Order: sequence, then structure tokens, then C-alpha cells
Amino acid sequence: MSATEQQRELAERLTAFLSQYSRLSDSYIIEFFSKDHWHTLPIAWQPVLQDLTYQQVADLLLDATPRDRSTSLRYPSAWPLSLLAFRAAAHALAFPRGPRLQRGGSARPDEFLGNGSQSALLGHIFRKHVKPKKQHEIRRLGSLVKQVCDQTDCNSVVDVGSGQGHLTRFLSFGLGLSVTAIEADRALVATATKFDRELVWALEKEKQKKNCSSLVTASQPSPRHLAGWVNPDASWEAFIEQLSAAQCAEQSVSTPTASRRKRPRGAEHAGPPSSHTAQIATDSSSAACCRSLVHADHQEVAAPKPGRPDFVLTGLHACGDLSATLLRHFVHCPHVRGITSVACCYMKITTEEDPTPPGLVEEAGARPAARDAALSGFGYPMSSWVGGLPGHQLSYKAREGACHAVEDYTRRLRVGGQALRTHCYRAALETFIADARPDLRRAGIQTIKGAHLLPFAEYARLGLARVGLPPGLPLDPQRVEAMLKQQGRVVVYFSLALLLAPVVETLVLLDRMIYLQEQGVHSQLVPLFDPNFSPRNLVLVALKSQSH
Repeated sequence: MSATEQQRELAERLTAFLSQYSRLSDSYIIEFFSKDHWHTLPIAWQPVLQDLTYQQVADLLLDATPRDRSTSLRYPSAWPLSLLAFRAAAHALAFPRGPRLQRGGSARPDEFLGNGSQSALLGHIFRKHVKPKKQHEIRRLGSLVKQVCDQTDCNSVVDVGSGQGHLTRFLSFGLGLSVTAIEADRALVATATKFDRELVWALEKEKQKKNCSSLVTASQPSPRHLAGWVNPDASWEAFIEQLSAAQCAEQSVSTPTASRRKRPRGAEHAGPPSSHTAQIATDSSSAACCRSLVHADHQEVAAPKPGRPDFVLTGLHACGDLSATLLRHFVHCPHVRGITSVACCYMKITTEEDPTPPGLVEEAGARPAARDAALSGFGYPMSSWVGGLPGHQLSYKAREGACHAVEDYTRRLRVGGQALRTHCYRAALETFIADARPDLRRAGIQTIKGAHLLPFAEYARLGLARVGLPPGLPLDPQRVEAMLKQQGRVVVYFSLALLLAPVVETLVLLDRMIYLQEQGVHSQLVPLFDPNFSPRNLVLVALKSQSH
């Protein structure tokens, strides 16, 4: 069976499976009591699930590769075959996400064992202002982008949704690439420019201190930061024009003079990551991933086009439709030679059923209230194949659930403690909110600090005030007590829904792979980041063949 046939068959299985359990993926945990979610589960599941310990929920439900089942992980009772099949299918259908956290192990990668806030594999100049999670991500993604550039003989990169420019600086100052960064938030662009200046100053100071004239050269300019919103309805020509004509928030910083450019101290640690590729991909490293993409279908990588320099597109956790937009530009724009796409915020993806989801990023006057699918299509589905499958639709809640971190919740279950009561508290409060003001159901309540440490009455007082209800609203104590006793059921139900999160994410990303395949482009998914540290860890990598 060809790779294309495998992808399409997997899409059929995914849509059929998710359609069968859509009630679970579409449900809101805060409505556990108000909509009696527990009794919507198959009757045979309820008695075997309700008495599970948190450790058993983690080991028997969420862990994709539990250890020796014959000893420490025995089932406390006989599970119905339908429940066993649900668990097995959910794990089998989801793209592999990399190593799971061993019980008792550290949630941080080995590079942080010496210092929990500083990666030992990233030079100190690239760690300033950068949180550990982002250090891990920019080092690994930067190395992969460099490999794509090497394979395509391309030295220019466009980093879209660049934020404060952490990845941009590593690509430019650390790996010697010519980088243009585009970010919609002008405040972040200004911060990125400021951080560039600080890094250049630090390099100059280090050069003077060591009397070394080869740390950085003027031949390689600093990154160019553009303030601009990438309109998903605009053509690739408009995107290129935006890159060419957009005004910098501030002038790019000048680079100290020297004879030639070398990597700053610390960049030598940016070696290729050793992640295993996900389903469909067959190679064991990102470097092998690039090589296999180059030689896919025995076609050569596209030659540079005359005129404007060609470039590689990258987006680290590009939000909502932005990732889909970049893939379309990659396919249609002759100047884009390769792409590395890390998606996030799936709930902000537009669909035919939900063209303006909550949180949709817009720019005033640049985008109509309803998407014009004839111009650009929606964020999901992108492929004709998935769009033609019955039951392919994904609700807002299903897409939002796909953003949750299975590894993190599994770790919390194994640790146990009072922190796990938060969902039960919120679900109990929802019943009183719905009784008093049905129009306020699912009202957003900002995080209440230390909620799990509060008595429920105090939590409710704070929560009611945040939705505009009287803090002293009467609460039936017997009713409250009955709900709080069901905390275990709430945790189990949330875990069942969470088990579907990687399956939904797999369908969204597989749809993008199939879309690329329909356009004649081979792609692969690489689980590049440690999922225990960076949950959205799957990177879609593609290089354009000569025919494009």
C-alpha cells in the first residue's frame, strides 16, 4: 500500500472513530453535573471506571505504553470489550508523540538536569529572556530549519508569528541564516528589536573581552522584524508584497564589523535533534527526514527562481488558521522552497460549520466576518479527501480539547493531591450558575488562584462574583456535598475525553499532509519536542520538488 493510500485509509478510520465518540469529545467538563455526563457513558463502563484510583486512570487509560500489565498494572475488575477497544483504538490511531514520562522521572528533558531554567545545549546568549520550554523548542526547531535550508540550498528564512523573536535570533545569530520575522503585535516586534540590540551588545562585549574579531560580522545583517498581520484570504503574491513593503517597527540593528561571520559561542551545541519521525515518516532523525523528502518520488529539490531570493517558511506554534495559510503559501508561491510548521490553538481554526470561532485573530478592515472559502478555504479541512469523508466535522470543543496536554495530566494523576479537585469544583459551581442564570452557562471564569486549596463555599463566592452573580447566592449544602463526593467520576470522565485529544490533533495534521499530497508535495511529521515539556510537539516538514 502506498503512502497516499495509507494516509487516506487512516483518515477514514479517524473520522469513523471520532464520529462514534463525538458526544465525549464535544462535551464540556464544567457541565458534568448540569448535563449528567456520567450517565451518558455506556452502562457497562460505569461500574468499572467509577472506583479507579488516580494512578489507575493514568496507567490503564492515558498511558499509551503501560509497563508489565501482569503484575503492578492489573485491572481491578474485568473491563468490557467495548472499553478496551476504545482505549486501544484511541492510542493506535494517534500519531506517536515521542517518549512518555516514566513514573518518578523528571518532566524536563535531560538538557535541564543541571539547571532547571537553562538548557545545557543552548548558548547563554540565546537563553536570556527565554523560558526553558522555549529554549528547548528554538534549539530543536532551529536545527531542523537549518537542515531544510541546507537541503534546499537556501539561506533565507521567513519566521511567521515570530513573537519576541527568540527563534529568529537563534536562526540568524546562531546559525548564520538571513531571517525576516513577521509578527502582528507591534509591541512584540518592538521587544524583539530591543532584544536583538541586547544580543549584539553582548556579542560585542564578549568579542572585546576575548579580543576575538570573528564572533560576528557585518556581512550577515541582523534579522529584519516586520509588524504585520498575515491575512488568510490574501494571495501569495500579496504575502510576498507584504514581506517586501511592510515597514519595520524600528530600524534593524547594525552588526559589528569583522572579517567574516562565525557562530557565536554556544551555537556549536545546536546539533540535529534525534527525535523519531511519526506515522507515515520512516526515518529516525530530522536530518534523515529532510533527505527522504528531497528524494521523494525521485524528484530534485526546486531550483532557485530568478529575481527575489527564495526562502524557507517556518512558524513555531502559529495560531489557528495561520499554520494553514502558511501551507497554502508554501504550495502556491514559487519562492518558498520548504516549510517547517508547528501548529497550535486548533480551536481558532475556521471551519465551514464554525467560520468565526471564539478567539479568531482578525485585523480591523482586513477580513470579512465570514470567510470566503472560494478565495482561501477554511483552516479545516484543507484536503478534498478529508472534506469528502462522512463525519469529518470537528466541533469547537473537540478542537479545543486537542490542545490539552495528555502527558501533563497523566503526571498530575500520578502525583495525586488536591489539585485534581478543580474540575469538580467548577462543574459543581456551574449547576448553581445555570439554575440562577441559564444565559450565563459556560461563562468564562478566570483562574482563581489556589482554587483547590479553598473550601468550596469560598471558591463559589469568588466564582459567582466573576460572572456577575451575588457572591452570597444560596448553595444547598447537601447538594454540594453530593457533587463533591463524585470527584473521582469527574476525573475519569475528563480523562476519557482527554484520551481523544491526540486523535483529534492527528486528524487535523493528517488532513494537512493529505492536502500537500493532493498538491503533489510529499511531507512528514516529526515529533521534534519532548511532549512532557512541549505538548504541541509535532512538526510538519515539506520540501518542494522540481516540478513546483
